[in-house]
Amino acid sequence: MRPEVRIVHLTGPAFDALARGDLAAANAVSPVPVSAYFAGPDWRGVWQMRSRQVEEDPASAAWVTGVIWDELRQLAVGRAGYHGPPDPSGMVEIGYAVEPVHRRRGYARAALEALLRRAADEPRVRTVRVTISPDNLASHQLASQYGFVEIGEEWDDEDGLGIIHEVAAGQL
Repeated sequence: MRPEVRIVHLTGPAFDALARGDLAAANAVSPVPVSAYFAGPDWRGVWQMRSRQVEEDPASAAWVTGVIWDELRQLAVGRAGYHGPPDPSGMVEIGYAVEPVHRRRGYARAALEALLRRAADEPRVRTVRVTISPDNLASHQLASQYGFVEIGEEWDDEDGLGIIHEVAAGQL
């Protein structure tokens, strides 16, 4: 049975608290409670980046990384969202990660489907991109099941080599 999830958007103050690793402050302002893993070192860089991004462009908060929320269990299981609003060509890049304790339960697939549905519903979005580490076989297999095709690669100073995949919006 596939979990029912929604992506819960966070605000600038929640990003700021998570970027500092302050779980209590994050939960005081987050629309849903998050676990200690969210405020831990593994995801801190993402929250720091999103905190700066939302400070510079408050409207981007409606697009960027939020919480993967399991509706049935009322539980935060991961993070997912876009890297920002659509660019001038209509491209959005997605990202998602599931807490290790919640992996292999369909959450990544459910989050990916939620992101693809939103992209399909947004008139400005024409292309959806995901960049995946070459050694992340599970994500490569998942993306290929939704029509993503490899179009190249890129180097990121934080994440290293990434294989770029794209699909036309609305192909879910």
